[in-house]
This record gives sequence, structure tokens and C-alpha cells, in this order.
Amino acid sequence: MSEVENTVVDLCRAARAAGKLLALAPTDAKNDALTRAAALLRQNAPQILSANRDDVAAGREAGLTGALIDRLTLNEDRIDGVAEGLVQIAALEDPVGETIQSWRRPNGLEISQVRIPIGVVGIIYESRPNVTADAAALCLKSGNAVVLKGGKEAIRTNTAIARVLATAIAEAGLPADAVRLIESTERAATRTLLKQSEYIDVIVPRGGPRLIEAITSESSIPVIQHYAGVCHVYVDSEADLAMAQRIAVNAKVQRPGVCNAMETLLVHASVAEAFLPTAAAELQRCGVELRGCARTQALVASAKTATEEDWSTEYLDLILSVRVVDDLGQAIEHIGRYGTGHSDAIVTDSYANAAAFTRSVDSAAVYVNASTRFTDGFMFGFGAEVGISTNRLHARGPMGLRNLTTYKYVVRGSGQIRE
Repeated sequence: MSEVENTVVDLCRAARAAGKLLALAPTDAKNDALTRAAALLRQNAPQILSANRDDVAAGREAGLTGALIDRLTLNEDRIDGVAEGLVQIAALEDPVGETIQSWRRPNGLEISQVRIPIGVVGIIYESRPNVTADAAALCLKSGNAVVLKGGKEAIRTNTAIARVLATAIAEAGLPADAVRLIESTERAATRTLLKQSEYIDVIVPRGGPRLIEAITSESSIPVIQHYAGVCHVYVDSEADLAMAQRIAVNAKVQRPGVCNAMETLLVHASVAEAFLPTAAAELQRCGVELRGCARTQALVASAKTATEEDWSTEYLDLILSVRVVDDLGQAIEHIGRYGTGHSDAIVTDSYANAAAFTRSVDSAAVYVNASTRFTDGFMFGFGAEVGISTNRLHARGPMGLRNLTTYKYVVRGSGQIRE
């Protein structure tokens, strides 16, 4: 094996050993590590920001899009937000050891289903250095060791953050190898990580569809997938149009380069004339390029023609597809055909229409009268998230602490034997 491959194998082996110790760590020690990490992130903000400026400069030189630069960029407020997320995770109830359910059999056996850590989690991600801290903190609190593999565009920032976390973990008396960052940017490092089924229990990828497809095809370890976030907001015939405009603008503009941003706006034909011109003007004032169906273009002359490809595109940018639909059924049909099972919203004052939408739209998060931008572990009260799963097995939606556990059965008897 090459030096890079040997390094990755050694790192994964060390994480497995550390994970066995971390699984038994008391809650107080894990919380101490998290609060220390939050304080050290704030104290080391100048060094982290210096590393981040170098990453951003390199990203601009490499031609990264504005949305990717936004994902990559840290500032003092964002670092403070990451630190606050760690504090919030420390304040959450520790899921390890929680009894999910218990029962007594007729023969006197007492059976309990008890939460335990998964073991070692591998996380592969692009662009967003806050993931380094968020993912590490969630894994730490849930008793899992974690091996982190960030993208090359954030390598300096990720390394600076990971070193802060390692210091905090060691100061709290926990095994420093419980959080490890692969510092190599070579593809061989990722390929090697994906083959370490002896040491890694699950892979969580965070990035675009191509990254996730590549990881899924190459990995010998189970993968929790998060494909594209083609998210929709549907403005119903019974919608409060002022509310609908606020939600639509927020869902698209507040942070367009993230997976829970709206990519397609659907508008009921009966309110399109009253809603679209005003909403389109506000979206365009915010810099959004509109691509619409023929009925949209009849109401918004500046809208470009939407192609078939547009309906299934995750822009991650200030571009929005707009379609006028005949009714709720057509909106649901459109979402079912082009959506990715991530986050979709209806704006309506009709209880019946809201109920039909939430029942029929099969997405990880379905909203009534709220922005899709809330699909986020922090916003859901999870403290942070290790990712947003569109899988059906094990976890779906924002993956917080409990999604990073599995369980075992503890069976207590008084001498029972099976006849």
C-alpha cells in the first residue's frame, strides 16, 4: 500500500479502538469535551478564519461558484454559531443507554431494547467546514468515534477545526482518536476509507449527487444517502398570498446554496395572476433568475423558458423554476415526478388541502405554511445534524443524536432455560 493508504488504515484502526472506549464514557465527560471545544473554537477564531481565508482564496482561483464559496466561507458569526451548536448538543439528553421499550414474557424473562452507539462513523463531505465540528460533536455525544474526510477546498479550515476538537477531547480525558480528520486530499484516501469495513460501521456522505453516487458505488460499507434537494413550495388556491410570498422568497433567497432551498415554485392557476407578478418582482429584486412554463411567462415576461431538465435540477444558486398548475393533484404529481424526497411545502388556509398534501407527498420533511429552509438539525432542536437522509432505512430527514445509535436487547432472567 502507498503511504496515504497506510495512513488512512492506521487512522481508522485507531478510531475503532477509541470508539470502544468512548461508547462507555459517562455523559459528563462527553459534555465537558463539547463545552471545552465550544470555548476553544471561539478562542481560536482568528487562526481558523486565517486558514479559511486561504481556502476561500484558493477556491476563487479554482473557479468555485458563488454558492460554493458561500458554503466554504466562515466569519466570526458563523464560528460563534458552530460553537453555540456544540453547547446545545451538550445540553441535549444523552441517548446512550436509553431504554426504548421493555416487556416481560410469560416465563419471567424481562427484555429491554437499549440504545447503544453505532460504533465508528465515516463522514465524507464537501465545502462546508462547519460540518467538521457539527458531525464530530454529534458523534461524540452519541458515543461514536468518527473519521472525517472533507473536500480539498476546505482542507486548511477543516484541519484547524479538527485540531481544536482533538485538544478539547484530550483535555476532557477522552480518547483523542475518537475524532480523526483525514488530512490527505488525494482520491486514494477516500477510496481507502470506503474499504475499511473492518473498522468503519457506516458512511454518511454530504455533498452533491455525483459525490454520493460515487461513494455508494465504491463503498464496501453501508451508506446513508442524501441525494439532491430538489425542494418545492406550492402556493395553493386557498393560500394567504402575502404569506406565500414571504415563504417563497425565504425558501429561495435566504441561503440558496444549501440542500433545503426551494428549487421549484408551483402556483395554482386560480391565484397565479394575483400572485406571480408581485412575487416574481421581489424574487428578481433579490437577484433570482426565473425559468418558467408558458403560463408563467405569460404573467412574468422576463422569465426564461423552463426546460424539462430544469424541473429536476438542484441549482444551489439564485435560479428558480416556476410552474403554474391546475390543481393540488397536479402539484403533488409534479413533486412526485421531479422531487428528491427531501423537503416540500404547501401554503394554504385549507385544512383539507394541507392534509392531502402531507399525506401524499413522500418526502423526508413536509411543510404546511413554512419555509423549507427549516429542514436542519439545529432548527429541529437536534442541536445540529450529521446530515439529512433521504433513505428509508435506519434514518430519514435531519440525523441527530438518536439517528446515530442502534440498539441491543438486554434480557434478564432468573435461571430460565429453553425446553
